[in-house]
Amino acid sequence: MLMIDLHSHILPQLCDGSQDLETSLAMARIAVADGVTHLACTPHIYPGVYPNSSSTIFPAMQALQAELDARKIPLQLVAGADVHMVHDVVEGLQSGRIPTLNGSRYFLLEPAHRIPVPRFLEQIEAILEASYVPVITHPERLLWLEDNYRDFIEAVRMGAWLQVTAGAVAGMFGRIACRCAQRLLEDGVVHILASDAHGVECRPPVLSEGVEAAIRILGDENEVMRMVLERPRVILDNAGPKRVPLPIEASGQMPAYMGYQLKKGWFGHVVH
Repeated sequence: MLMIDLHSHILPQLCDGSQDLETSLAMARIAVADGVTHLACTPHIYPGVYPNSSSTIFPAMQALQAELDARKIPLQLVAGADVHMVHDVVEGLQSGRIPTLNGSRYFLLEPAHRIPVPRFLEQIEAILEASYVPVITHPERLLWLEDNYRDFIEAVRMGAWLQVTAGAVAGMFGRIACRCAQRLLEDGVVHILASDAHGVECRPPVLSEGVEAAIRILGDENEVMRMVLERPRVILDNAGPKRVPLPIEASGQMPAYMGYQLKKGWFGHVVH
């Protein structure tokens, strides 16, 4: 199956992903063998830690694409970034300092892992009002998802997209991340799956295992393939409606969080 992977740290020496050209080439070969045709180069932009910008990302991507072409590795790279959620994201997008995915209105937005982002929904609203679409990365791996689950659902209702890590669906990030990914999938709020690849042995650019696990969870191969082909293509083409209808709307099913029902929750406690 052919797939598009919109989250990787394949560019060498820009963040905590690949640290040399040989690793990047090996990652590219793994992605191609898995069926990936297009791979987004999305190094971290994290002020004070990874001070990347368009001026570092584009030359690195072009250099790596030239190496791939010279070796006849059939992988098309596109530019982007994994943008840490800070106060000046909109300014960075508008100035061009922060690259969007393939020059589209979509970009990867990474919330803090350990603690809730202050005024999370206000920041999402400001980004959307500036005519950008944040693709929130790996919510299933955020330690504060459990207590703030409805905020992510509301972000999706507002127009944000969610990107779940394929490896998390396949159980490679532990039981809790796997269960969170499953809940997001079953609640119909996952727009895309991506690898968030960082290397060869650890966190390789493999989507197929997560795709297979998602199909087992949902029982709907067509919907899962939309997450790794149709919707990523919408992003790369900067196409489609401003807000893509979610599976829950098409099916008419009412997830538990919408009914505010008391029930035994996915996280092992009572959910309101």
